[in-house]
Amino acid sequence: MGFLVTSAIFFLAGFIACMFSLLCCNRGASTNIFHLTLVITATVCCWMMWAIVYLAQMKPLINPILSGE
Repeated sequence: MGFLVTSAIFFLAGFIACMFSLLCCNRGASTNIFHLTLVITATVCCWMMWAIVYLAQMKPLINPILSGE
């Protein structure tokens, strides 16, 4: 449940950032496409970093070593 909800939050934040860049930085067609590309790339990279860290905690590669004390 947490993965889907947070993924939806990233999607919503990316959509809002795209709309914000279109409204505030309207300087022509090619510049708008460049800004949208940067915003979408940044959103996807942030989501991928979060997803990798989140999923890595589900099955860690290193098991804890219990002491015999």
